[in-house]
Amino acid sequence: MMQRLIFICALLLVSPLPAPAAMAANLPREVLLVETASSQYRFDVEIADDAAERAEGLMYRQTLADNAGMLFLYPQPQPVQFWMKNTVLSLDIVFVRADGTIARIVASTTPMSEDLIPSGEPVRAVLEVKAGIMRELGINVGDRLRNATYFP
Repeated sequence: MMQRLIFICALLLVSPLPAPAAMAANLPREVLLVETASSQYRFDVEIADDAAERAEGLMYRQTLADNAGMLFLYPQPQPVQFWMKNTVLSLDIVFVRADGTIARIVASTTPMSEDLIPSGEPVRAVLEVKAGIMRELGINVGDRLRNATYFP
């Protein structure tokens, strides 16, 4: 009887933890608009606004819809660096100033790369979307993000 109890306890201790991507299912979602000189595009984004959420980001994701993404928010503008470690999808990384204007776009990043991708200046947010979407929609540096909460 005691051996059986020890065996069951051992199984509970080594049972698999939830997959990292499971955390993403619990992230808040927001509608984010990106305005260009001639158009407006809607993205449904997950909000990563604490250190643990920002650290995981879109790692381990196998798919991402064309109008989906993740918005990484920082408490104040600061220089940031991203990498693609454990990220199997190629992404467009969009660095965003405090006023919502796009400071830099790094298109079609290399999956699984540990090369650092710097913002180039202090930013308040970073938007990650499926690779090629920014070019396809004609979104450029200087265009603006809008969201009632973060970029009114």
